[in-house]
Amino acid sequence: MLNGHLLHEAGYRGEDINIGVFDNGFVNMDSIIGFDSLFMEDRVKYQWDYINNDSLVFDGGSHGTAVMSTMAALWPDSMVGTAPKANYFLFHTENDASETLQEEYNWVVAAEKADSLGVQVMNTSLGYTAMDDDRDSHTYDDMDGNTTAITIAADIAASKGMLVISSAGNSGMDDWYYISAPADGDSVLAIGAVDGNGDLASFSSRGPSADGRVKPNVVAQGRESAILNINGDLSFSNGTSFSGPITTGL
Repeated sequence: MLNGHLLHEAGYRGEDINIGVFDNGFVNMDSIIGFDSLFMEDRVKYQWDYINNDSLVFDGGSHGTAVMSTMAALWPDSMVGTAPKANYFLFHTENDASETLQEEYNWVVAAEKADSLGVQVMNTSLGYTAMDDDRDSHTYDDMDGNTTAITIAADIAASKGMLVISSAGNSGMDDWYYISAPADGDSVLAIGAVDGNGDLASFSSRGPSADGRVKPNVVAQGRESAILNINGDLSFSNGTSFSGPITTGL
């Protein structure tokens, strides 16, 4: 759909590009055959779990594993990601056990670390609206690019020269059908989802931002996207969580 294969054929596969991935963990990623070359070539340059404050990121959630596969997989005749030769920096910032502002602050700290490490492109297949404590929840008016902690940090990261890419969200059929933070950032590239025919996926979160800007900015395949699951098998899944990193890799 996006002609990434033409980039690969021309020799552009992400060599020497530093990509930061912010997610809920990367369970089993270190034992899945589709990632073998990533580890054999020492291209996981950094890893940190901001929930448990340690370097053990190959546990926790499986969402990050699937996200990584859309970019970093290199499994001939089965699956090749969009940037299979890039360097990757893994940041576990999302806590599946809760939804609190702390997770946004984890992201802020991780983004600052990413800047110090020379990360050039940041993928965030995370988004924040409702919190466990309603007093901390965001409103649509907060989706103005200047209010939430994660969005403010994302725009600062962009000002430092990093390309910040965020999934738009999967709330298109919910009462809250708008984008989530940090996709509302004016310097954040927000990615919506389409199916294999290029038709908008019903779940893809809508814009505009609260201050009237067009969001999402672009779309990519997010319905029936090819991924590797935690067993290392080729599978298909839905979400702007996958249209985002597909775009990030390209």
